[in-house]
Amino acid sequence: MVGNCVFCAPDRNEPVYVSGKWRVLLVDEPDYPGFCRVVWNDHVAEMTDLSEADRVEVMNVVWLVEKCIRDVMQPDKVNLASLGNVVPHIHWHVIPRYVNDRSFPDSVWSVAKREPDQKETMFRKGKIPELRKMLSDVLNEQYGLSLQR
Repeated sequence: MVGNCVFCAPDRNEPVYVSGKWRVLLVDEPDYPGFCRVVWNDHVAEMTDLSEADRVEVMNVVWLVEKCIRDVMQPDKVNLASLGNVVPHIHWHVIPRYVNDRSFPDSVWSVAKREPDQKETMFRKGKIPELRKMLSDVLNEQYGLSLQR
């Protein structure tokens, strides 16, 4: 761990998959079930700081995560975001979006436009075990067994 880095500290979001270079987390966002994060393990702030092979690998992981989210969660849209203005880790947010979520069509970090439908939110939360399994299966198949075991 370096300093007070939030991505080096133990995370409240349980990893779904951990490789030597990156990890995939299911993020605990109550209003956005299925929200995932792909985090580069080392302190690297910009995509262009990675080798070409590492850039391709991390983007392939993002696309696999998006595909799993689409297959399981059936969102109206998926948002991909890489901000990282404060933390020195490349990380991608992969977020299932629905026309009736708190802030659609704005970003999930925008001011809420509506209260989410609790029945819909609970239904989506019920899909999390299936999403976790699919992510684990797909990533284990593509990249070998997760290091978190």
